[in-house]
Amino acid sequence: MWSYPLVLALASAGVALLERITPARPSQPALRRWLWSDAIYLVFNGHFLGVGLAWAAARTVDPLLASRFDLHLASGWSIWVQAIVATVVLDFAQWTIHNLLHRVPWLWEFHKVHHSVRDGEMDWIVSFRFHWAEVVVYKTLQYLPLAILGFSGEALFFHAVFGTVVGHLNHANLDWGHGVWRYVLNSPRMHLWHHDADSPRARNFGIIFSLWDWLFGTAWLPDHPPRRLGFDGERALPPDFFRRSLWPLVRAPLPPGDPS
Repeated sequence: MWSYPLVLALASAGVALLERITPARPSQPALRRWLWSDAIYLVFNGHFLGVGLAWAAARTVDPLLASRFDLHLASGWSIWVQAIVATVVLDFAQWTIHNLLHRVPWLWEFHKVHHSVRDGEMDWIVSFRFHWAEVVVYKTLQYLPLAILGFSGEALFFHAVFGTVVGHLNHANLDWGHGVWRYVLNSPRMHLWHHDADSPRARNFGIIFSLWDWLFGTAWLPDHPPRRLGFDGERALPPDFFRRSLWPLVRAPLPPGDPS
């Protein structure tokens, strides 16, 4: 009955409605110039790229690993234990990879696409504004622990759904993230500071859980919002999905009329 496209559509509609009911930044427009570009990211990254990589891996890497490792270590666990363990393990892996994306210069060049979110753009749909090469990095580095543990499809589906909902909320135009839960779960208030343009170093790498940032000293959550979003040099990036897909492999100059 449930499918990821259906869950993605319901999560998108629900969070978009919450943004209209209780916006953290009431003056932020619902319709903006490059919204169509973010819609393409949503469809491409949310529906096609990950599925295509999984299909390719199942036909190439899986048989190779199966011949060398004792896979499916988690196959005897209950579905709920698998779902919880998969969510924690994958989220810590994603926290580590996200950290690398900021610290390794050539990875940061791809991650810049996500940090191109400017003032007036931070809403639920930019949670899918990622360069395709970054998605390949995430999927590749997570693949070996996933293959060895061998979580069921239902457990991975739970993680995908939970991660999608939290990702939508983290980027949403909402003032959520107060109370004791800020030490466990990521939130719009905390993730907004990850996109701070003036921070001397990146913080708040958590995807689902903020716990990793509090444990490893990378958490940062002042009481006020950042002065501005983005990063120095952000306007050198082309503004749309198609040209950003070639960044930084092709650094073509911006044509006249593009924002600078």
